[in-house]
Amino acid sequence: MQIVLDVENTVTTKNGKKHLDPYESTNSLVMVGVKFLGGESRLFTYNHSDTRYVSNKQELQDILSKTTLMIGHNIVHDLTWLWEVGLTYDNPVWDTMLVEYLLHKGLKNPLSLEACAERRCLPIKKQDTLKQYLKEDVSVADIPHDELSSYLLDDLAVTELLYTAHLSDLQRPDNVSLTSTVQLTNRVALSLAKMNKSGFSVDKEVLEDVRVQYTDERQQLIKELDENTNKLMGDYPINLNSPEQLSWVIYSRKPLDKKSWPDLFHRGMNAAEFRSTVSSGSELIYKKTARQCKVCYGKGKVFKTKKDGKPFSKPTKCNGCEGEGYLFVSTNEVAGLKFSAPNEKWVTANGFSTNKSDLTTLASTAISLKKDVAHNFLSKVMRLSAVETYLSSFVEGISSFTKDDKKLHVQLTQAVTSTGRFSGRNPNMQNMPRGGTFPVKRCFVSRWENGQILEADFAQLEFRVAAYLSQDQTAIQEVSNGFDVHSYTAQVISNAGQPTTRQEAKAHTFAPLYGATGFGRSSAEARYYEHFGEKYQGIARWHRELAKEALNEGRITTPSGRQFAFPNIERRANGTPTFFTQIKNYPVQSFATADIVPLALIYIEEQLEGLNTCIVNTVHDSIVLDVHPEEVKDALSVIDKTNKNLKRLIDQQWDIDFNVPLLLEAKIGPNWLDTKEVE
Repeated sequence: MQIVLDVENTVTTKNGKKHLDPYESTNSLVMVGVKFLGGESRLFTYNHSDTRYVSNKQELQDILSKTTLMIGHNIVHDLTWLWEVGLTYDNPVWDTMLVEYLLHKGLKNPLSLEACAERRCLPIKKQDTLKQYLKEDVSVADIPHDELSSYLLDDLAVTELLYTAHLSDLQRPDNVSLTSTVQLTNRVALSLAKMNKSGFSVDKEVLEDVRVQYTDERQQLIKELDENTNKLMGDYPINLNSPEQLSWVIYSRKPLDKKSWPDLFHRGMNAAEFRSTVSSGSELIYKKTARQCKVCYGKGKVFKTKKDGKPFSKPTKCNGCEGEGYLFVSTNEVAGLKFSAPNEKWVTANGFSTNKSDLTTLASTAISLKKDVAHNFLSKVMRLSAVETYLSSFVEGISSFTKDDKKLHVQLTQAVTSTGRFSGRNPNMQNMPRGGTFPVKRCFVSRWENGQILEADFAQLEFRVAAYLSQDQTAIQEVSNGFDVHSYTAQVISNAGQPTTRQEAKAHTFAPLYGATGFGRSSAEARYYEHFGEKYQGIARWHRELAKEALNEGRITTPSGRQFAFPNIERRANGTPTFFTQIKNYPVQSFATADIVPLALIYIEEQLEGLNTCIVNTVHDSIVLDVHPEEVKDALSVIDKTNKNLKRLIDQQWDIDFNVPLLLEAKIGPNWLDTKEVE
């Protein structure tokens, strides 16, 4: 039996964020709608304010027990609500939101049921009245039963029509390759729902310690940056939170006319034209010193006199200094760090770029030029930005979304990123810094006393995937021999005149896989990017083949059958296509983290069946387990078994010969941060 299912539940708002999940104690399931495919619909009322409507809950469970396929729009949400109220279902699912996303082939389009229906001209009831109820904060439980029922029945009917349309779309020759991806994506949806239900235990005392640590660091950075800025700019007050004023400090220039400034530049300007335009369209900034106003003598106010010579009873603001008591006088010394933007891509409405990527480039340039003051300042600016993000997004986010059960129920979706890589929310744990130095991770602990957290991390997954996709023999040989590519990157950059550590070099090693060219980088780093193409000629050749495929067919297809469309692609004058960065990036990232990682996730989940140990998170190329204290050997055995079977799983899933070794490296410890590698 196949059914379409949808739930209606109450929503709680806390700290300006909406909580729709069943783990929020004030939320409740209100109504469940079921439509038998091609047949009638049934509604089951759970917690509506109109108590005249009572449903037979056992009847709903009987339906679920006989169901062989559950169809829904954002099915993870529906499943978690069913499970939380004691209902059971563990058979296949079909998420119309996810399938619609896959059919868009990497193009961004709204995926709400209403948007899908409008795009496909499916009959859908206008939800203006329902939206008005929600806008007025009327609880779903208090919306008149007949109205809520009508909307729910309509959603069920539209979801069925959307499902039918998907079946038809997937029969088309240009979509048939997506079938395998659709099947895997729906299997993963069920796994993500189970992971969400399990939750990741949080030690709030540790989290509060981290908050204090970051808050103290933030205050110290602000103090030091204020002192640094004063030395660079003089007495004139600078707000480093302003991209415009930060640009003044870094580039020592400001546009003469902000409105016309961006229009002065165009793509493809040569270096001489760019420098000339910068010179004529902006002015140098000079250090300023504050001097006491000679009108009010530093008081900011003056006493005016009446016609009869008597002073007014109240002072007025000094016009000479606008009430400040002092004036700023320019010196002959150029202010700021005196960096020059390398090209027109760095031009912004506020002057020049201050984004993280470009600041990182400037910091590297400062190292190569031995500009210690500049490097120190830029490092602190970037660190302050990171600390503020850690406090707001992670510390506060984790605190707000940890439920009464002391768990963060990790919410992941497969339908946000262009490549299919998981995206998180509330908070987005996918944005956590890589590596083992992020103290926030220490607050994630086991739910069991003496339990442990195990993280299985794919070693160099995307590079290995690129080696397979391109069949670059140099890359395949290096992977097979355990060659340390990061140390090699550091060596190339260091030999080019910029001493670099292995850790620092990691940011560059695989960047060319994703379309990075080294343009705008320091000369030493740019040399590595050139060297990458020379060393891995198979990857460079594969990039050219991808470009040809995209130009000829308007799309590219990966070995998994996943597709990426480029309807507006054009060939540039130099022969390369537009969207070349995405063309290089999408196949690697998608096959690695949207196909292989989910396949491993499902396999590990299956191997854990019957154990208390459970999956609690997955971040890019890693899978995190909460390990019961008596099941450590069992959990490690599952990872070992996964390693031994990875090639077979991949080959069977996509009918290929994955001839590059893959490796899951296991780390285990008392919390997510303090883990140690296991052989």
